[in-house]
Amino acid sequence: MTSSARFTSRKSLMLVCALALPVVLGGCFGGPDARMSASAGSMAAQAAGARVTPIFIASTRRENINVQAESAADGGAHYAISMVSVPRGHKAGEIEEPSFGKPNPEKHFAVLGGHGLDPEDFRLQVSTYLSGRIGSNRDVLLYVHGFNTSQDQARFRLTQLAHDGGFGGVAVLFTWPSKSDLFSYVSDKESATASRDALQKLMRDLAQVEGVGRVHVLAHSMGSWLAMEALRENAIAGSKNLGNRLGDVMLASPDIDLSVFKTQMARLPGANVSIFVSPNDRALNLSSKLAGERPRVGAMDPRNTKQRAELAQLGVKVYDLSGASAGFIGHSLYGDVPAVVRTIGAQLGMAREDAGVTAMIDASSRMPVEVNVPPAQTPPLTPMN
Repeated sequence: MTSSARFTSRKSLMLVCALALPVVLGGCFGGPDARMSASAGSMAAQAAGARVTPIFIASTRRENINVQAESAADGGAHYAISMVSVPRGHKAGEIEEPSFGKPNPEKHFAVLGGHGLDPEDFRLQVSTYLSGRIGSNRDVLLYVHGFNTSQDQARFRLTQLAHDGGFGGVAVLFTWPSKSDLFSYVSDKESATASRDALQKLMRDLAQVEGVGRVHVLAHSMGSWLAMEALRENAIAGSKNLGNRLGDVMLASPDIDLSVFKTQMARLPGANVSIFVSPNDRALNLSSKLAGERPRVGAMDPRNTKQRAELAQLGVKVYDLSGASAGFIGHSLYGDVPAVVRTIGAQLGMAREDAGVTAMIDASSRMPVEVNVPPAQTPPLTPMN
């Protein structure tokens, strides 16, 4: 059998697996025990009215037990897939978890199963999930989490964002070794720095997957710096805008020094970059103090004439979240406020003709306006003047 024939046969088998995934996940990708547990878990979740979502994972965490150790050398990424369920009674903007004990898929977000992948199978399975899709459903959403975030927290957040935003493409998580510790900021920054090359490669690989439409990037906090560094490295290496596959780049509460962000943007001319900012973000205000009072992009105030002018010079869209409220810290508004999540989902489905809009959420209101329509149909919110 030729290598081409083997590839076609293998892809056909994996397509069958994808179509039958809710029932036979383990049968296609695991042994007998995996087949029974994954199938039982998925069927139980579906019987309870839960929605089961596949999350592809690229991880530089060494503690990840759901990987094949031989699939990456030190400094590289391990690959895996997880099946995550969203409960029937899920409320937009929330991640329902148990106060203690194991999650119940009828009430909570739950990981139903998963397995490690080698790099080739990772790319092949992403391609398989994209096969036969049209429009924005051919897109990939790559999520990069921020400081003080565990892998489970990141996995659930991406699932929630894709679900609440009505995203119909393939969700991919890049997770790096955050210690999930408020007092490990410096350590986390070093871990993020060490993960730049792995993220750079993941972006390039996703852009080259057969059948992919666009690769969107959604990054939070310190993960925004990591994502921009990886994009910058790709641009320097000659992969400008990921070979024209780069879609929207959305940076939520970006923990990036303003001068650093300017140098990053200089390498990405024409990129469709959006930032979600709030001067009320206590986490970024603390980060600014740790950096010697240097301003963080995510804590800039679009209502301040000087800062508004600096933001305008960057050529980015600015989502002003200063009127939103969710939690004391105010660092996760992009996922906690339903109207903001729906706006993210709407942007993922919009054409690129809207580039250059200054803002999408009006800071003059105390809360972004909620539109009572399904997420996939939610229109953009009113721009600031």
